[in-house]
Amino acid sequence: MAFKTDESPGARRIGTNMAEINIIPLVDVVLVLLLIFMLTAPMMYRGIDVNLPKASSKPTAVEERMVLTVTKDHALYLNDRRLSSNGLEMELRRTFANRTDKTLYLKADAGLAYGAVVETMDRVRRAGIERLGMVTEPARER
Repeated sequence: MAFKTDESPGARRIGTNMAEINIIPLVDVVLVLLLIFMLTAPMMYRGIDVNLPKASSKPTAVEERMVLTVTKDHALYLNDRRLSSNGLEMELRRTFANRTDKTLYLKADAGLAYGAVVETMDRVRRAGIERLGMVTEPARER
């Protein structure tokens, strides 16, 4: 047997076996396994494997993103092309007439007044743009 019951409680002879289980190594192993599974679980998702058919035609062209930039001096740029302030709505209608994706990204200088940005957003909506995204920079850690 691992222990004797005839001795007084708390008294232990030298050289006898201890009947307590040390669970610290068990907890360490479980935590390491948990960490491994947490790190590898997102990598194991691959989706469903499918053999896609071959086609001789060219792949469909991906439409480029359209970005409207408003600078600090109220200048407007559609991608890299400068636009006049008066012709913004007309130019947006012409540019988005043949596009299936009616999404425009707006980059406005941080120094602009709030009202100027809202006015530009209103003009974009009147031009028929369905989705308007705002481009921002991530905040820096202090």
